[in-house]
Amino acid sequence: MGTEIDSIRFEADAWPQFLKRLEEETALLRRKVHDGAHSDRSAVGGFEIEAWLCDTDMNPAPRNTEFLDRFGSDLATMELAKFNFELNNTPHPLTGDAFAKFAAQMHEICRRANETAAEMGLRTVTVGILPTLKPSDFCLQNMSEMKRYRALNEQIFNERAGRPLLLDIAADYDRLRLRHDSVMLEAAATSFQVHTQVPFERAHHYYNASVLASAATVAVSANAPFVFGKRLWHESRIPLFEQAVDSGEKRARVSFGNAFVRENILECFEENLDGYDILLPILFEDAAPDTFAHLRLHNGTVWRWNRPLVGFDEDGTLHFRIEHRVMSAGPSLTDMLANAAFYYGVATALMQRLEDGTPPCRFEEARHNFYASARHGLGAEVVWEGRMQPVRRLILETLLPMARNGLEALGIAASEIDRHLAIIETRTASGRNGAAWQLAYADACGADMTKLAEAYWRNQQTGAPVHTWENR
Repeated sequence: MGTEIDSIRFEADAWPQFLKRLEEETALLRRKVHDGAHSDRSAVGGFEIEAWLCDTDMNPAPRNTEFLDRFGSDLATMELAKFNFELNNTPHPLTGDAFAKFAAQMHEICRRANETAAEMGLRTVTVGILPTLKPSDFCLQNMSEMKRYRALNEQIFNERAGRPLLLDIAADYDRLRLRHDSVMLEAAATSFQVHTQVPFERAHHYYNASVLASAATVAVSANAPFVFGKRLWHESRIPLFEQAVDSGEKRARVSFGNAFVRENILECFEENLDGYDILLPILFEDAAPDTFAHLRLHNGTVWRWNRPLVGFDEDGTLHFRIEHRVMSAGPSLTDMLANAAFYYGVATALMQRLEDGTPPCRFEEARHNFYASARHGLGAEVVWEGRMQPVRRLILETLLPMARNGLEALGIAASEIDRHLAIIETRTASGRNGAAWQLAYADACGADMTKLAEAYWRNQQTGAPVHTWENR
């Protein structure tokens, strides 16, 4: 969520002052782009892993302040709920042995996180939605100690005129209806977020490619079939997060977006300015306009599933990134690295195709594909090249070869391509992603969420990919 603030309430003049600075910074961004004052570095990748702290009964443990103090690394940060935290890595150019470097660093940081939690008598878990959750876990007492979170909660409910949030997720097997009086339900959804820095001239093509890839990446990575004991979507994070921060505005704060970007990636930032109310009118008095502090804060309150970001190279040069937010955390680090490789490869190949011609489906079809895959996982039916087909067939026959071509174009080592795409291929062919494993466990062993979470955690400790896990 970013920078801490001094107060959770704002004076009436904070909104027009913030809007003025947001307009100025958006105009400045346009000018810098027009003048070519931006980075040309291509294909730099990085990750964020959101995770859970649990006690030995696999219930969420609201102790992230102590955990982060003990961990003592700026690569581990706070999340909305006291039982969540985030692990980050050091970005690397996406070429050569990039995935070996990613793996080495992430294995080490995850090892340290596990050891730190164990010293506290806790466990760390990466899963899209922890199966043992109860609605009572999402009280304001379990909100992390940052005023920024409380301010966001207050402003969302100001936008809603005090009306409670309604969570309503209907599935083939069950339905969850729940009213809630805070945005804390957002904390039930934890993700594996993948970033890609691309040059401005290609950023809109990469954004559109990420939109097109989303159905396949959410299908292979689905890992959230249970919410409060109810069997819902294979990737229930998607409807849960969309409804958990529903501000009641005309345009949803969390969404798949409204259309492909047409000319350049600035269209998304202009849509932010024109289409979304300011939630956090925090004034950065000492920030120079070319740090884009207000623009980046406002952008951080619009959660597209594929979100453009403004950042800076090490020398301070402006750059653009695309944040792919659709994938669940877990099941294993091995799985997440394979997911990232698949995404980078498919998005790169699709970007090249979009630069040369037309997309393989319309935006409305891409949106249908995304929600079908979120609902049914690897059992979804999607539209591609004008015909409906199983998403598994699309992945195996079309997208895996495309991913290989994309990774080869990036210059990723052949051994790394083979290793990671083989995991995606076997997982897809077997139909065994994280959601399928959880559902199979419940079918075989009963819908005891504590036992399911315990078995999931034991398997996760092996580091093996989920398609090899046993249902015990």
